[in-house]
Amino acid sequence: MLTLEPTVLPFVTFLISTYNRRDVLLGTLAELADVDQTCGFITETIIVDNASTDGTAVQVARKFPNVKLIQLPENRGACAKNLGLKESSGRYIVFLDDDSYPLAGSIRCMVEHFLANRDLGAAVFNVMLPDGSRECSAYPNVFIGCGTGFRREALDAVGALPEDFFMQAEEYDLSLRLLEGGWEVRRFDNLLVKHLKTPGARVASRTTRLDVRNNLMLALRRFPKKWAFKFALDWMRRYYWIASSKGWEHRVAFAQGVVQGWAMSLKPRSRQAVSLSTFERFARIKQIHARFDAIVRETGCTRVLLIDVGKNMLPYYLAAKDSRVKIVAIADPKFAAKNRKYRGIPVVDDESARLLMFDLAVVSNLSPVHAENRAAAWRKITARPVYNFVEEAEALELAA
Repeated sequence: MLTLEPTVLPFVTFLISTYNRRDVLLGTLAELADVDQTCGFITETIIVDNASTDGTAVQVARKFPNVKLIQLPENRGACAKNLGLKESSGRYIVFLDDDSYPLAGSIRCMVEHFLANRDLGAAVFNVMLPDGSRECSAYPNVFIGCGTGFRREALDAVGALPEDFFMQAEEYDLSLRLLEGGWEVRRFDNLLVKHLKTPGARVASRTTRLDVRNNLMLALRRFPKKWAFKFALDWMRRYYWIASSKGWEHRVAFAQGVVQGWAMSLKPRSRQAVSLSTFERFARIKQIHARFDAIVRETGCTRVLLIDVGKNMLPYYLAAKDSRVKIVAIADPKFAAKNRKYRGIPVVDDESARLLMFDLAVVSNLSPVHAENRAAAWRKITARPVYNFVEEAEALELAA
């Protein structure tokens, strides 16, 4: 049974930044009002309005007078949540998008997780999409901005979102600082948030530019020297492939992002890298290497198929190379193209990959949801073993 000491301050703060999405925000606030009535805690909701021009502030003030509204003179993106954080009073802070909201019982479960684990800094929600599918970050120990609860003490210790990011990859920067500070960032299946994925407000080419710029900055600022440039080059290859598939405007945005990211990374005192041990918790390089070695010893395999050019592709490639197995191809329908190669390895679609000669397949993707889906799909189309290291790691965590 969850027991709480008496308090007159909000126990939980819901924090949202928004820009020109009045109607969907009003729907989210109605959902949060229901959550407030059922979660059993004193809560507060803070909206940071990024200079919306669609009447957002007027309608929020009229229909939800108990919501704390912060109106900005300019659009400061997702990182405007920092201004709301300064005005918040909750012991736990829940980051939401303007079209996401927690489902019944999740806030109480979240608080129970925080009370049970003193080192838990961020409790990441299981994000449910309207079609019943799920989404999550590309890395297990990175939170997702549409549904994560934070221990206030952890945010006070490591700081808030990186304001020069505006939006895109800000979750990575804060997650790495939390991990470096000794805090845990964990996703829980019993914490559910509904994310409507409402279109609008974002400019597609701007998103590409900021994705490239911020991910390049992240690698060059935060990653240890041993890995910074290796991951930066790997990520930029992947982002170029994504941009190229969307047309010339996105290729231009990619180039702009590279130039801006490099320039911003060269600013004085910009680089504050995490330790190698923290980076291992993030990228799991040694863990992946150990699993590859074990599989090769156990199976005697000599030919491996990798599944997905995931964001953490590099450790899988290095592990297979060091284990002296031949990577016959990488199966990835999203990136498959004529003559496309990753470090000399063909990138092909699933049907082409299925016909190749290989002993086993390894999902080369750390995103828990995506890796699970890809492993399940491949187990239906091949009788050969399919390994998902994320699945194995999560099973070990649950057993512990």
